Amino acid sequence: MKYNPNEIEAKWQKYWADNKTFAAKNDSDKPKHYVLDMFPYPSGAGLHVGHPLGYIASDVYSRYKRHQGFNVLHPMGYDSFGLPAEQYAIQTGQRPEDTTRVNIDGGVDKEGKVIAGYRKQLDKIGFSFDWGREVRTSNPDYYKHTQWIFIQLFNSWYNKNTDKAEDISTLISIFSAEGNANVNAVCDDNIELFSADEWNAFAKEQQEKILLQYRLTYLAETEVNWCPGLGTVLANDEIVNGVSERGGYPVIRKKMTQWSMRISAYAERLLQGLNDIDWSESIKESQRNWIGKSVGAMVDFRLQNSESSISVFTTRPDTIFGVTFMTLAPEHELVAQITTPEQKAEVEAYIEKTAKRSERERMADVKTISGVFTGAFAEHPFTKEPIPVWIGDYVLAGYGTGAVMAVPCGDERDYAFANFFKGQKGMPEIKNIFANVDISKEAYGSKDNLEIANSDFLNGLNYKEATKKIISALEEIGQGKGKINYRLRDAVFSRQRYWGEPFPVYYVNGLPQMIDAQHLPIILPEVEKYLPTEDGLPPLGNATVWAWDSVNNKVVETSLVDNATIFPLELNTMPGWAGSSWYWMRYMDAHNENEFASKEALAYWESVDLYIGGSEHATGHLLYSRFWNKFLKDKGFAPTEEPFKKLINQGMILGMSAFVYRLEGTNTFVSKNKINGQNVQPIHTDVSFVNASEELDIEKFKQFREDYKDAEFICEDNGKYIVGREVEKMSKSKYNVVTPDDICNEYGADTLRLYEMFLGPLEQAKPWNTAGISGVFGFLKKLCRLYFDENGLIVTSDEPTKDNLKSLHKTIKKVAEDIENFSFNTSVSQFMICVNELSTQNCHSRAILEPLAIVISPYAPHIAEELWSLLGNSGSIATVAFPALDEKHLVESDKEYPVSFNGKMRFTINLPLDLTKEQIEEIVMKDERTIKQLDGKTPNKVIIVPGKIINLVG
Repeated sequence: MKYNPNEIEAKWQKYWADNKTFAAKNDSDKPKHYVLDMFPYPSGAGLHVGHPLGYIASDVYSRYKRHQGFNVLHPMGYDSFGLPAEQYAIQTGQRPEDTTRVNIDGGVDKEGKVIAGYRKQLDKIGFSFDWGREVRTSNPDYYKHTQWIFIQLFNSWYNKNTDKAEDISTLISIFSAEGNANVNAVCDDNIELFSADEWNAFAKEQQEKILLQYRLTYLAETEVNWCPGLGTVLANDEIVNGVSERGGYPVIRKKMTQWSMRISAYAERLLQGLNDIDWSESIKESQRNWIGKSVGAMVDFRLQNSESSISVFTTRPDTIFGVTFMTLAPEHELVAQITTPEQKAEVEAYIEKTAKRSERERMADVKTISGVFTGAFAEHPFTKEPIPVWIGDYVLAGYGTGAVMAVPCGDERDYAFANFFKGQKGMPEIKNIFANVDISKEAYGSKDNLEIANSDFLNGLNYKEATKKIISALEEIGQGKGKINYRLRDAVFSRQRYWGEPFPVYYVNGLPQMIDAQHLPIILPEVEKYLPTEDGLPPLGNATVWAWDSVNNKVVETSLVDNATIFPLELNTMPGWAGSSWYWMRYMDAHNENEFASKEALAYWESVDLYIGGSEHATGHLLYSRFWNKFLKDKGFAPTEEPFKKLINQGMILGMSAFVYRLEGTNTFVSKNKINGQNVQPIHTDVSFVNASEELDIEKFKQFREDYKDAEFICEDNGKYIVGREVEKMSKSKYNVVTPDDICNEYGADTLRLYEMFLGPLEQAKPWNTAGISGVFGFLKKLCRLYFDENGLIVTSDEPTKDNLKSLHKTIKKVAEDIENFSFNTSVSQFMICVNELSTQNCHSRAILEPLAIVISPYAPHIAEELWSLLGNSGSIATVAFPALDEKHLVESDKEYPVSFNGKMRFTINLPLDLTKEQIEEIVMKDERTIKQLDGKTPNKVIIVPGKIINLVG
């Protein structure tokens, strides 16, 4: 027999599929364990070897848990809505639903390009996914439930008294009975008070406008990141260095009417919940910083010659007498109102310039100082002195109130701003309010050992005393109050895209109305063009059938809109994070047509026990998922407060890029060792053109691009062209991608799985080196030789030796501990040690090799299944109990002692560990080698430490 991985793996993958080996049950008597991977976005590029790293780790863990007797749910699906598919459709003239389907299932696209397909690639690696629960977020039977959740959010408000979301009907009842004066809700800031009589007298439209100020998803004019090149709003994490991550287009700040999610209502619960989950401290800290809890005060500064005032949140109200100027965000709504005619042109130019910088860019740029004086002045709450009002892009409209009271003596950024504009109109001298502190060179930001000075009634107080006293004074004059603030902003939920979930919303007189849940899903319509319309409407503005017939409850032709019974539908779509904010629950009951999951399924699975995915989602998906889960818990749908008990972040597998070196200004390429100080341009070349000796296949390179076909090459003395190497992110653009398909075809999936786990600790980034994979392949062949040779099975019924049992049980212990600790790389090392030991011992005993197949099966499941079958067992190895550890086989019964003479070791002797000193001495002294060494002499002293040393002295 011969180890043929392709034949073996195809056989067992078919067996698993035919027998639904990994199908989880929702009503099992076994304890449950839910293992989840962050599901992939199905791009046309398919998988490279970096993508499966986390999937292999979760699969090892899932298979191990099945061996332990758990009912394991290990599902997979696709996050299949999103901007990349839409952009690809625009560029190639294809429908995004077609390209998405081909990218998942495989096939040939419109351009004739053969797409392997994610499903086939994943199956080839031998994952134990329950494919019967597959989800695709772009399928109507899935996003029907996303639309339903959106409706629940719309029909809810956050009651701060009960600290949970409640049905909007309870709020309406309060309004009808007593008005809104005593309502303690998370809502818009500009709420006007009304009585019950006033509420009941309001027209229906007025009531709906008021309720929008309280709903958990609402329409509001919001500052957004607008990308003209993509024709859509982008989230902060979709922008890199001021341009769109997709396409590199400029992004500007713009006010638009958008759907938003009131995630800020859950700020404190999101913060506190981090204490109850087993996540890495770095991810928790990222979320804590993003939520950004601050304790301080709200202060109102009245504007001179105006009825308006500027509200400021500050964590240092004790420094209020040090306010030297105020700074507003350029987008602040008061800027246009307060700017004087003399400053108008300068202010408008600055606002236009600032709009081209993203929020992230402005936050990160601490070196650039810029701003403009508005010409307006505010009034100090206590001294009544005038305070100049500036605008500056270091203040963001979406954070706090979009305004700061600048205290240069106590804040480095304010200090730098004041000194930069020192002597200019509108910039007074810096006020120092700290006793015995020199601020001539820098601000004093510490709160410790502080004595307030030049501050009227705060003089002589420390930070805590001054803070308490000033808040009381502000409340007394009606110009402030103590407050807890959060940096977390409500999440914009609208996208001006086509390829996303349609909102279940139509508009009557400009006000949003929800479509009844029984009529869902509202299916994405066909459009001819995926670009915005000529008048700037989102792509759905191109749809000819996109209006809601409120009588017949169906989508009809857009031309039929009469605003009487047929109304316009929402033209925006939901963002990419809509479908991914609840998908783990759908896996629990994936085929339920009536609800996103039954109560029974939710009660059984509860939440995810282990979640594996990238750390780059810390302040995106991982935060939004927690928010939606908490909301669904409030409404009685989710069984737990947190969705993911334990989170592991896998590191990145890096590519080994290859470079050729072109002489500048020529089409001549110089081999790496022939550069010798010449000016060369390093250019990426496809790693598939390079062999293990770093030699470039010149003919393949010439065919790579048209402009290379006539290139000349200066080679090494041996006629070979040697490339340069560098470790980088694995990416198609760097031509350093290695596909798992190629590895599986050449070496088999078990080799790929073992090698990826062997590369290093799961959480760390590590470079891929295909040259190292042959060693793992060789290990699997050596494993097989324990079981069979060219003539067939060689396993015997012989009793195992002590050494055999020790090797096996050492491996059982190590592998079990490693999997529980997610130290998968050291398990692979242990397998290699074990197989080497058993080979040396010439072990072919069934009592050893049968349990060994089970132990290795989570890592190399195909060969394990084959060996299990060859041993005469029926059924799959996947659910066989993991071998029990017997510690007695690990206890050392004897010891190989070094025998020394006057401190120099001359030979070793193997002796039982239970011998006494006297017994050891007797055996050693009678040994022929001792007699020879002593040569008739008698040692002065025999030193024996049982279990350690034997030394004969003198």
